[in-house]
Amino acid sequence: MNKEQQEAGAESEEILADAPDNAEEQEQSAAEAAGEAAADAGEAVADIADAELTVDHLKDELEAAKDAALRAAAEAQNARRRAEQDVEKARKFALERFSSDLLSVVDNLERALQSAAEAEDAAAIAEGVDLTLRGLMDALKKHGVEAVDPAGEPFDPQLHQAMTMVPNPDMEPNTVMDVMQKGYTLNGRLLRPAMVVVSKGTD
Repeated sequence: MNKEQQEAGAESEEILADAPDNAEEQEQSAAEAAGEAAADAGEAVADIADAELTVDHLKDELEAAKDAALRAAAEAQNARRRAEQDVEKARKFALERFSSDLLSVVDNLERALQSAAEAEDAAAIAEGVDLTLRGLMDALKKHGVEAVDPAGEPFDPQLHQAMTMVPNPDMEPNTVMDVMQKGYTLNGRLLRPAMVVVSKGTD
């Protein structure tokens, strides 16, 4: 055996001697890799489980929000319906108290007409009608209706309507000389202007 063959045999023996160590290292590396893979897989499974729980929670919250929205819409619709009914009732029965107060005036007028047919005393009839008128004016006043009777007052175009102007040296110009028809206000708002004759200066 020559020297080269001896060296080759020595190298082969060293390789064979190192082989078990390399196998153990490979097995250990494989085991570590498997452990890491298992750990990663476990974490992935945990993440998936957490994601599923989150999705379920979000689904529950979505259903709760939908239910709350439907209930709110139903309540709003009911409130709108009640408001419409209240407005309709207010429109229909706004004059209920006013009408009730006028019924006594109607009763007095009916009694006055009956008395006029039976009585011969005009003064008694006039007194009955006067009492009825007072009752009517009291009922109107109770509901905010006030008469506008501006005789002798300065002419106010916001409350008066001039039917004519008459020269009058005894009165200041633009003064109401005569009231042809009274006006009326409702809680300060004009219902009907007073029809008046207004004075003017002489030429």
